[in-house]
Amino acid sequence: MSQNAPGHSRGLKKTHKATIAGVAALGAAALTLSLVPGNGSTETEPLALNTHQKVAWSYDANSPQAKALAASVSDQHTALGLKAKQDAALKTKAQAAAQAKAKAAAKAKADAAAKKRAAEAKAAAKAKARAAAKAAAKKRTATKTAASRSVTRTPVFANNLDGWIREALFIMDKHDIPGSYHGLHKNIMRESSGNPYAINNWDINARNGIPSKGLLQVIYPTFKAYHVKGTKFDQYDPVANIVAAANYAADRYGSIDNVNSAY
Repeated sequence: MSQNAPGHSRGLKKTHKATIAGVAALGAAALTLSLVPGNGSTETEPLALNTHQKVAWSYDANSPQAKALAASVSDQHTALGLKAKQDAALKTKAQAAAQAKAKAAAKAKADAAAKKRAAEAKAAAKAKARAAAKAAAKKRTATKTAASRSVTRTPVFANNLDGWIREALFIMDKHDIPGSYHGLHKNIMRESSGNPYAINNWDINARNGIPSKGLLQVIYPTFKAYHVKGTKFDQYDPVANIVAAANYAADRYGSIDNVNSAY
């Protein structure tokens, strides 16, 4: 093969074609370019390449290079689609995890609030129970104090018929025994004329050995059966005699006030 003369560029035969592949931005289709002289001649004389010479570009889609580049671009698109799907799946998974975390946090917060409310309700119930117990204890103390004061403030009654009747009425009121001052007084005057030591030694009771005694002329069996605790166990005691007789009259007649004759 002979070398070119000095000063001349290597010549290209007009029948030779140079294929140039180009890929456009973002996956443009591959192009195969054939370089031929602008005059289309097939002569073999050397052609000097310079910036003023015209060239023609042609596209061959069926060339092996174009097919290879198209396959490469398709693979790249497939890879990009797969990555997009993977990114979307990861994003969905992250969103689901965030939602689950938020839901768990909300449940934990709700549980804590419910627990706090239950603890507060329990504390309030305990406080209420303590307050009620304290109030009940205070009431019992007040009742005891009032009772104590009542005992210490029991009026002093005169040691005569009026005082005896009034003291008897005071005791009868505590034991819910009915009777009035007038009902007691009229029966006392009829039975004993107000003498606490009066005794009947002539009637049937006397003959049976159980004479009537005291202000309201009560026989011993009646006095014993209707005696009121807190009074003396003595038929001749004026207050004990009146209260026992009034208790008996209430049981049999409804009240000493209903008694207008021997009973």
